[in-house]
Amino acid sequence: MLQCNKSRRTESPVRDSPDVHGETPGTEDAQAQETPGMQEVFIEGGLIRKLWPIEARTYREHLLRLDAESRRNRFGGAVSDEMIRSYAKTIDADTIIHGFFVDGTLRGAADLRLIPPATSHEAEAAFSVERPWQSHGVGSALLERCLLVARNRGIKLMHVACMSENHRMQQLARKFEAEFSFDFGTVVGKVQNARPTPLSVMREILTDGHSLAAAYFDFQVRLLRPTAGGAAAAQPSAGPASASARNG
Repeated sequence: MLQCNKSRRTESPVRDSPDVHGETPGTEDAQAQETPGMQEVFIEGGLIRKLWPIEARTYREHLLRLDAESRRNRFGGAVSDEMIRSYAKTIDADTIIHGFFVDGTLRGAADLRLIPPATSHEAEAAFSVERPWQSHGVGSALLERCLLVARNRGIKLMHVACMSENHRMQQLARKFEAEFSFDFGTVVGKVQNARPTPLSVMREILTDGHSLAAAYFDFQVRLLRPTAGGAAAAQPSAGPASASARNG
């Protein structure tokens, strides 16, 4: 089972209290409404969008930037750079990755992998957020986006696993009413998902269109950026951001 990382948030970016599916309880129409949290920003200039196959290197570089503790939480133990490079090559058609970008640099990611066979209607998710961007609601927004794409693929149950001492990841999963089980130092949270609706599918189609446009823009930015790399990019400002989110 993939491991996860997420630090405790200091303030929730969600305006209303969503139910387990990130939706407002009520009628079918109300349940199909857009998740409020997906419209909020946690760090000024932050953008959540889907990663495309051509961006495998971007994902690998993000994982390599994780500090030792974040790597341990993400992978369930200490991992070398070489192991991370090998892991990044395992992305396939059954893997859907959403990223949190700041100034064109990937700073957080949600890795959603479908569990075979397809008839199981289950998937597993893993999260990674670089330390300066933790505690800003990034993990919560990434989890909401994972639930949307899983829902549209008929995924009824999403597994989120973490180390038993990773209480902050467990706190995030509890927000979505996950049911927990414990197994040899690993905690597995299971989150029930809603049925897909025409509106939920349309939401993903629209965000995918924005994602493609943003990916193209980020690619152009990287071509013009000095070779110093993303590690020296601007760090998040203290406290919650007040700007409106750019959704991709």
